[in-house]
Amino acid sequence: MASQKQNKDRDFSEKGFAAAAGAAEDPTANQAAPDSLAAGDGSAADQVEKLVSEKQDLQNTLVRRQADFENYRKRVERERQQERHRGAEQLIEQVLPVLDAFDLALSGQSGGASPEYRKGFEMIRAQLWHALAKQGLQPIEAVGKPFDPHLHHAIENVPTADKPEGTVIGEMQTGYLFHDRVLRPAMVRVATAPSN
Repeated sequence: MASQKQNKDRDFSEKGFAAAAGAAEDPTANQAAPDSLAAGDGSAADQVEKLVSEKQDLQNTLVRRQADFENYRKRVERERQQERHRGAEQLIEQVLPVLDAFDLALSGQSGGASPEYRKGFEMIRAQLWHALAKQGLQPIEAVGKPFDPHLHHAIENVPTADKPEGTVIGEMQTGYLFHDRVLRPAMVRVATAPSN
Protein backbone atom coordinates (compact mmCIF):
# COMPACT_ATOMS: atom_id res chain seq x y z
CA MET A 1 0.00 0.00 0.00
CA ALA A 2 2.81 2.40 0.90
CA SER A 3 4.58 1.56 -2.37
CA GLN A 4 1.46 2.41 -4.36
CA LYS A 5 1.30 5.80 -2.67
CA GLN A 6 4.94 6.47 -3.44
CA ASN A 7 4.36 5.57 -7.12
CA LYS A 8 1.43 8.00 -7.34
CA ASP A 9 3.44 10.81 -5.73
CA ARG A 10 6.30 10.15 -8.17
CA ASP A 11 3.89 10.24 -11.14
CA PHE A 12 2.44 13.57 -10.01
CA SER A 13 5.84 15.13 -9.46
CA GLU A 14 7.11 13.90 -12.85
CA LYS A 15 4.04 15.28 -14.62
CA GLY A 16 4.37 18.61 -12.83
CA PHE A 17 8.06 18.80 -13.72
CA ALA A 18 7.32 17.98 -17.37
CA ALA A 19 4.61 20.67 -17.53
CA ALA A 20 6.94 23.27 -16.04
CA ALA A 21 9.73 22.31 -18.45
CA GLY A 22 7.34 22.48 -21.41
CA ALA A 23 6.19 25.94 -20.40
CA ALA A 24 9.78 27.13 -20.17
CA GLU A 25 10.57 25.81 -23.66
CA ASP A 26 7.35 27.29 -25.25
CA PRO A 27 7.41 31.10 -24.96
CA THR A 28 3.90 31.45 -26.52
CA ALA A 29 2.33 29.71 -23.51
CA ASN A 30 3.14 32.72 -21.31
CA GLN A 31 1.70 35.11 -23.89
CA ALA A 32 -1.69 33.32 -23.93
CA ALA A 33 -2.17 33.85 -20.21
CA PRO A 34 -2.35 37.68 -20.29
CA ASP A 35 -4.87 37.52 -23.15
CA SER A 36 -7.14 35.21 -21.16
CA LEU A 37 -6.80 37.49 -18.11
CA ALA A 38 -7.75 40.51 -20.21
CA ALA A 39 -10.81 38.65 -21.47
CA GLY A 40 -11.62 37.65 -17.89
CA ASP A 41 -11.36 41.29 -16.77
CA GLY A 42 -13.98 42.35 -19.34
CA SER A 43 -16.46 39.72 -18.21
CA ALA A 44 -15.69 40.51 -14.57
CA ALA A 45 -16.48 44.18 -15.20
CA ASP A 46 -19.75 43.13 -16.82
CA GLN A 47 -20.53 40.91 -13.87
CA VAL A 48 -19.73 43.70 -11.40
CA GLU A 49 -21.98 46.09 -13.32
CA LYS A 50 -24.75 43.49 -13.38
CA LEU A 51 -24.37 42.84 -9.64
CA VAL A 52 -24.45 46.57 -8.87
CA SER A 53 -27.62 46.91 -10.96
CA GLU A 54 -29.23 43.96 -9.16
CA LYS A 55 -28.22 45.40 -5.80
CA GLN A 56 -29.81 48.74 -6.70
CA ASP A 57 -33.00 46.97 -7.82
CA LEU A 58 -33.12 45.02 -4.56
CA GLN A 59 -32.60 48.19 -2.52
CA ASN A 60 -35.40 49.94 -4.42
CA THR A 61 -37.68 46.94 -3.86
CA LEU A 62 -36.81 46.94 -0.16
CA VAL A 63 -37.58 50.65 0.16
CA ARG A 64 -40.94 50.15 -1.61
CA ARG A 65 -41.79 47.18 0.60
CA GLN A 66 -40.93 49.13 3.73
CA ALA A 67 -43.11 52.05 2.56
CA ASP A 68 -45.95 49.64 1.73
CA PHE A 69 -45.66 48.03 5.16
CA GLU A 70 -45.63 51.40 6.90
CA ASN A 71 -48.76 52.46 4.96
CA TYR A 72 -50.41 49.15 5.85
CA ARG A 73 -49.56 49.59 9.52
CA LYS A 74 -50.99 53.12 9.55
CA ARG A 75 -54.15 51.98 7.76
CA VAL A 76 -54.69 49.13 10.23
CA GLU A 77 -54.18 51.51 13.16
CA ARG A 78 -56.60 54.01 11.63
CA GLU A 79 -59.21 51.28 11.04
CA ARG A 80 -58.75 50.04 14.60
CA GLN A 81 -59.28 53.58 15.91
CA GLN A 82 -62.39 54.00 13.75
CA GLU A 83 -63.73 50.67 15.02
CA ARG A 84 -63.26 51.81 18.62
CA HIS A 85 -65.04 55.08 17.80
CA ARG A 86 -67.93 53.19 16.17
CA GLY A 87 -68.39 51.07 19.29
CA ALA A 88 -68.31 54.12 21.57
CA GLU A 89 -70.61 55.98 19.18
CA GLN A 90 -73.25 53.24 19.33
CA LEU A 91 -73.15 53.24 23.12
CA ILE A 92 -73.39 57.04 23.31
CA GLU A 93 -76.36 57.06 20.93
CA GLN A 94 -78.18 54.77 23.37
CA VAL A 95 -77.26 56.96 26.36
CA LEU A 96 -78.30 60.29 24.80
CA PRO A 97 -82.01 59.81 25.65
CA VAL A 98 -81.00 59.44 29.31
CA LEU A 99 -79.13 62.74 29.09
CA ASP A 100 -82.18 64.32 27.44
CA ALA A 101 -84.37 62.99 30.24
CA PHE A 102 -82.11 64.60 32.84
CA ASP A 103 -82.22 67.91 30.96
CA LEU A 104 -86.00 67.72 30.72
CA ALA A 105 -86.37 66.86 34.40
CA LEU A 106 -84.09 69.73 35.44
CA SER A 107 -85.82 72.26 33.20
CA GLY A 108 -89.24 71.26 34.59
CA GLN A 109 -88.12 71.43 38.23
CA SER A 110 -88.48 75.10 38.97
CA GLY A 111 -89.67 75.19 42.58
CA GLY A 112 -91.73 72.08 43.29
CA ALA A 113 -88.91 69.78 44.45
CA SER A 114 -86.56 70.32 47.34
CA PRO A 115 -83.21 71.97 46.57
CA GLU A 116 -81.33 68.81 47.65
CA TYR A 117 -83.34 66.72 45.23
CA ARG A 118 -82.54 69.09 42.37
CA LYS A 119 -78.89 69.25 43.35
CA GLY A 120 -78.68 65.44 43.28
CA PHE A 121 -80.14 65.41 39.75
CA GLU A 122 -77.67 68.06 38.67
CA MET A 123 -74.73 66.09 40.09
CA ILE A 124 -75.81 62.84 38.39
CA ARG A 125 -76.31 64.70 35.11
CA ALA A 126 -72.88 66.34 35.45
CA GLN A 127 -71.19 62.96 36.08
CA LEU A 128 -72.90 61.43 33.07
CA TRP A 129 -71.94 64.39 30.90
CA HIS A 130 -68.33 64.28 32.11
CA ALA A 131 -68.04 60.58 31.19
CA LEU A 132 -69.47 61.20 27.72
CA ALA A 133 -67.34 64.29 27.09
CA LYS A 134 -64.19 62.31 27.95
CA GLN A 135 -65.09 59.94 25.10
CA GLY A 136 -65.25 62.86 22.63
CA LEU A 137 -68.87 64.03 22.81
CA GLN A 138 -69.55 67.76 22.51
CA PRO A 139 -72.77 69.75 22.14
CA ILE A 140 -73.61 71.61 18.94
CA GLU A 141 -74.04 75.34 19.55
CA ALA A 142 -77.28 76.38 17.93
CA VAL A 143 -79.10 79.37 19.42
CA GLY A 144 -77.97 82.64 17.85
CA LYS A 145 -75.98 80.89 15.13
CA PRO A 146 -76.82 80.89 11.42
CA PHE A 147 -78.80 77.82 10.38
CA ASP A 148 -76.47 75.09 9.08
CA PRO A 149 -78.22 72.07 7.52
CA HIS A 150 -75.22 69.90 8.37
CA LEU A 151 -75.56 70.66 12.09
CA HIS A 152 -79.19 71.68 12.56
CA HIS A 153 -82.55 70.14 11.76
CA ALA A 154 -85.23 72.83 11.32
CA ILE A 155 -88.47 71.90 13.08
CA GLU A 156 -90.18 75.25 12.73
CA ASN A 157 -89.82 78.50 10.82
CA VAL A 158 -90.76 81.48 12.96
CA PRO A 159 -91.55 84.80 11.24
CA THR A 160 -89.81 87.54 13.20
CA ALA A 161 -88.23 90.94 12.64
CA ASP A 162 -86.09 90.69 15.80
CA LYS A 163 -83.48 88.33 14.32
CA PRO A 164 -81.91 88.14 10.86
CA GLU A 165 -83.46 85.59 8.53
CA GLY A 166 -81.87 82.15 8.82
CA THR A 167 -80.78 82.60 12.45
CA VAL A 168 -81.51 79.85 14.97
CA ILE A 169 -83.78 81.38 17.63
CA GLY A 170 -84.69 78.29 19.66
CA GLU A 171 -83.50 74.78 20.38
CA MET A 172 -85.98 71.93 20.86
CA GLN A 173 -83.38 69.20 21.32
CA THR A 174 -79.63 69.50 21.76
CA GLY A 175 -77.44 68.18 18.96
CA TYR A 176 -74.08 66.49 19.51
CA LEU A 177 -70.77 66.00 17.73
CA PHE A 178 -68.67 62.91 18.35
CA HIS A 179 -65.02 63.39 17.34
CA ASP A 180 -66.04 66.29 15.08
CA ARG A 181 -68.67 64.20 13.30
CA VAL A 182 -72.39 64.90 13.68
CA LEU A 183 -73.87 62.24 15.94
CA ARG A 184 -77.25 63.91 16.20
CA PRO A 185 -78.29 67.24 14.63
CA ALA A 186 -79.86 69.89 16.85
CA MET A 187 -83.64 70.29 16.49
CA VAL A 188 -84.14 74.03 16.10
CA ARG A 189 -86.52 76.89 15.32
CA VAL A 190 -85.30 79.21 12.58
CA ALA A 191 -86.15 82.87 12.06
CA THR A 192 -87.73 83.83 8.77
CA ALA A 193 -88.63 87.23 7.38
CA PRO A 194 -92.15 88.29 8.41
CA SER A 195 -94.71 88.25 5.62
CA ASN A 196 -96.29 91.64 4.77
